[in-house]
Amino acid sequence: MSGCRKTPSVGVAVQELNLLLRKGGQPKRAGRSNVLTGCPAFDRLLGGAGFERGSLVEWLGEGVGNGASVLALVVAREACQEGGVLIVVDRCRTFYPPAAGAWRVDLNNTIVVRPQTDKDEQWVLDQSLRCEHVAAVLAWPERLDSRTFRRLELAAEASGCLGLLIRPFEVASKSSWADVRLHVSPQASQAGWCLRVQLLRRRGGFGEGEVALEINDRTGEIHESHSGSLASRMAHPAASERSA
Repeated sequence: MSGCRKTPSVGVAVQELNLLLRKGGQPKRAGRSNVLTGCPAFDRLLGGAGFERGSLVEWLGEGVGNGASVLALVVAREACQEGGVLIVVDRCRTFYPPAAGAWRVDLNNTIVVRPQTDKDEQWVLDQSLRCEHVAAVLAWPERLDSRTFRRLELAAEASGCLGLLIRPFEVASKSSWADVRLHVSPQASQAGWCLRVQLLRRRGGFGEGEVALEINDRTGEIHESHSGSLASRMAHPAASERSA
């Protein structure tokens, strides 16, 4: 697809990443900053500071279209605002570049890797998370043993990269090395796409709390869902459409 770098093999992926960096791909800003989501309510759920660079975030969801991938993509976009490459490890071919581009993801600064095996997927994740020029890694790994998971955590911590792992809710009972663990589930709403985000774990112990979020289908912006605003939009759909 136009503007989005796609790679047919792991070896080519590494070569393309190296080429991009030699050409002067956007350098990642020095220092340890946090990635804000653009939604104050979501950031408050995370302690008010968003996601910490150099950490792993595990997004758990049930079934297809649960919203976890959408929120992770929004966070990946924000992580790259100050420089750095986005790497999408797309083994199951679920990433759709035109939709990501419509949501202001810079496809010219995005590399899509499509490994064929678990081993290749884990290797790409490890190498991508270790690269200091990579701002965020987005992936859908279904199988991660504890040793591999720990290695990925250390890789992200060493480089300052933000790892965003979308996984099935079935793994919730298994141990995790993610710094943040979230459960995302869609909620019925007549006013738009609403997602319930529950904090399951945060570094230092179990987290708690949840937030209801709405997503603008056109821009990919997220904001807190308020019953009052929903009622107003339902009563005046035409005005809501003009303001979207």
